[in-house]
Amino acid sequence: MLTMTDDRAALAQDANASTTGLKQKQGKYVQTGTGPAYWGPGDEVTFLITGDETGGAVFMSELSVPPAGGPPPHIHHREDESFYVREGTLAIRMGDRTVNAAPGDFVYIPRGTVHCFKNTGSGHAKMLVTFTPAGMEKFFEEAFHPAGDRSAGPPLLTEELLARLIGAAAKSGVEFLSPELH
Repeated sequence: MLTMTDDRAALAQDANASTTGLKQKQGKYVQTGTGPAYWGPGDEVTFLITGDETGGAVFMSELSVPPAGGPPPHIHHREDESFYVREGTLAIRMGDRTVNAAPGDFVYIPRGTVHCFKNTGSGHAKMLVTFTPAGMEKFFEEAFHPAGDRSAGPPLLTEELLARLIGAAAKSGVEFLSPELH
């Protein structure tokens, strides 16, 4: 049993052990900046907990979106998606409606709904993103680049990255729509 006097480093080492041995009722601790991270063309995704760790129930990540960043309009055909804004401001389109979300705001988007978001501020926007059920983490693992250097910034959208995004989307039940709708 952990006590309040346990060393933070030891706690992080225990909690961030390989997910192979993680049991659903064991719990998990992710120290800031230590979860697996991936760079996409418009944001950085840091995994907090995955479907492998929750029996497929939920995938939660932190998204860091640079100014003017964000994905084109798309639809998740298998998962509901929720956003909880922690920093910055985002224009979040859900269906025919756009909301301007600020810190503390929450947005829920049911599966099958066209949506996208764009950072409208001058600094990075950060939000907690939850997918239910889990599964979208596989899209990020396949389509995005591992963020070894988190200060490097997102990669440019190249033909190779676009091909990865389209291939992973088809497998993950994600449908990208025309960027003009953004």
